Amino acid sequence: MKIHTRYFPFLSFFLLTLIVAVFGRGAIYTPPNVEKISDQFKRIPVNQGYNVFFGGSNVHMNNNGSNADLILDKTSGSGLASKNKYFYGFFNAQMKLPPGFTSGIVIAFYLSNADEYPKNHDEIDFELLGHEKRRDWVLQTNLYGNGSVRTGREEKFYLWFDPTSDYHDYSILWNNHHIVFLVDNIPVREITHNTAINSVYPSKPMSVYVTIWDGSEWATHGGKYPVNYNYAPFITSLRGIELEGCVIQQKGSSECSRKSPSSLDPVDGQQFAKLSNQQMSGLDWSRRKHMFYSYCQDTSRYKILPPECTSK
Repeated sequence: MKIHTRYFPFLSFFLLTLIVAVFGRGAIYTPPNVEKISDQFKRIPVNQGYNVFFGGSNVHMNNNGSNADLILDKTSGSGLASKNKYFYGFFNAQMKLPPGFTSGIVIAFYLSNADEYPKNHDEIDFELLGHEKRRDWVLQTNLYGNGSVRTGREEKFYLWFDPTSDYHDYSILWNNHHIVFLVDNIPVREITHNTAINSVYPSKPMSVYVTIWDGSEWATHGGKYPVNYNYAPFITSLRGIELEGCVIQQKGSSECSRKSPSSLDPVDGQQFAKLSNQQMSGLDWSRRKHMFYSYCQDTSRYKILPPECTSK
């Protein structure tokens, strides 16, 4: 086959563009097959599970409240907080992130009880960090227990898909056995509840939050790449939520409400006590292919690693 020389400049430009696109996103891997744990629980309308937390004018409920848009602009970010507090459970948010130049934007899906326990609060975090100089979105996971905020337990991942083009599931499983972070049902991190981490393992009822906010100072090296509001509004779309846990009705209690449809802990069974073989394979895949930072490998930050990093 003979290609006319007049097409060479076009072909060269096309190949260069393709190379930049591929290497700009990093290697793209096909995820393994895993059980769809999110299919085991009921998806509910956003307004059934959440109330407006802040930025009310930037929270837009759509389709009679079945889904919602959370907006960040010059006036405010926005967020939702669950109507109930939960002690253990499975929590899912199906989200589509804002496209384009999103440096400094933080989208968080997390559990916390800082409102009730400001000095010794617990927290389990998914944080999606916007482009820094047009890099891909970064997924960060973290947790605190009993106010252990001086020790960050962050791990960071690149995603294997474009989170702005479609909805994807971000899930947290929390019970007495372990905490598991999952993306599209693939485990990306497991924290086993053992003696090494027991003192900082989240142990009190928490609310569930979904927020979008300006994290320029925190997320971009002290504000080096701040949010550019020329590209606003930045919209995160939310649907397909799942809030299945032991619902707490009385402040300071860990007793489940017998009147709630989630009255008994739905993740207390043996099928949720440890990861299946498929899930273990998915966890290994996600960490080998996509994790690029773990606090347990950060010896410059911690001269002595936290005890859970060296326990077997």
